[in-house]
Amino acid sequence: MSGPLAGIRILDLTTVQMGPWCTRILADFGADVIKVEAPEGDSSRYTGVPRHRGMSGSFQHNARGKRAIAMDLKLPQARQALLRLVPTVDALASNIRPAALARLGLDYESVKAINPSIVYLSMVGYGGGGRYAGRPAYDDLIQAASGIPMLLQRSTGQPRYIPMAAIDRIVGSAAANALLAALLCRARTGTGQRIEVPMFETMAQFVLSEHMQGQTFDPPTGPAGYPRTLSPHRRPYATKDGFIAVLPYNDGQWRRFFEAVGKSHILESDPRFADIASRTANIDSLYEMIGEELKHRTTDEWLELLERHDIPCIRPHTLETLLEDPHLADAGFFRWEDHPSEGRIRTMREPSTWSETVPPTGRLAPRLGQHSREILAEAGFEETEIDGLVERKAVMTER
Repeated sequence: MSGPLAGIRILDLTTVQMGPWCTRILADFGADVIKVEAPEGDSSRYTGVPRHRGMSGSFQHNARGKRAIAMDLKLPQARQALLRLVPTVDALASNIRPAALARLGLDYESVKAINPSIVYLSMVGYGGGGRYAGRPAYDDLIQAASGIPMLLQRSTGQPRYIPMAAIDRIVGSAAANALLAALLCRARTGTGQRIEVPMFETMAQFVLSEHMQGQTFDPPTGPAGYPRTLSPHRRPYATKDGFIAVLPYNDGQWRRFFEAVGKSHILESDPRFADIASRTANIDSLYEMIGEELKHRTTDEWLELLERHDIPCIRPHTLETLLEDPHLADAGFFRWEDHPSEGRIRTMREPSTWSETVPPTGRLAPRLGQHSREILAEAGFEETEIDGLVERKAVMTER
């Protein structure tokens, strides 16, 4: 094991996207993440177009670096076996609803009784202090609850979801931060604790820190909503032969933009665009003006002109061209690895770089039950005990 979290061990009872994203961050940094799966495996194993059943593309990326044990927690023998793993770990992470964990005897108090210093991370849809507590929640529902589709309606005319599971990843990242902070606290004080990270409250803060705006004050100084990011003209602009993303933002960038297009008089003659406050108040007109201007040259011509004037811009990618981005190639972001069962696969490295405790690479997603025997043996199980659990179908090994 290597990386900044080498020596940290996490019991991972997460499924689908949010929880596995959280624990994938920890695995990328070198933690030993033990992924506990039901006999049928995490549902994310079966999405998309895998080469072999149960090893989908998204699972390859969310489960990399983890070890896998498959257990039927409906059976008392499996639950007892799992509880024997608890003293061997530093933290437990779960996005199973708390009531279901309590029925399994895996609530915080039960786990704490076995490992008093454990950090117990519970990722939930809605915080336990409110009336929505215990409700099921998925990415789309939390997008709706936090107002995102209606923000898109204000800017595009149609309410819709962001076309990716962005909330799962945002909240999963927040949960990883919380777990790391609790582990640091435990290292300093010896004290473990339970952490609850709710999707709804996390996303309410995420949205409103930008869009509360004048409703921050009492009495309000203006409406909610940040005009610049809500502008219907905030999008990649059409050029003569394609599209370009351009964002002059500060006074200097706007001055250089208008100079580059031969309209330097605008900032001086039109008070709507004189400073950032007036530009924000009139952002639709300003962005519409840019859109009209950019139609008159090709994308390559604009990139050359704008980069020469140090104005932020870039060519928009498709999913396909993103895979071939030259900067990502320079940075060694993508790697081709030979998976023992899946053949050659494209992987992505942890994006951060470290001068000393370099995060490990090349640890690929596990097959269902791949490490069941290994993990139990490390926890002190005799081979005959493991054989008995497998025979009773309380524990599954790799098929």
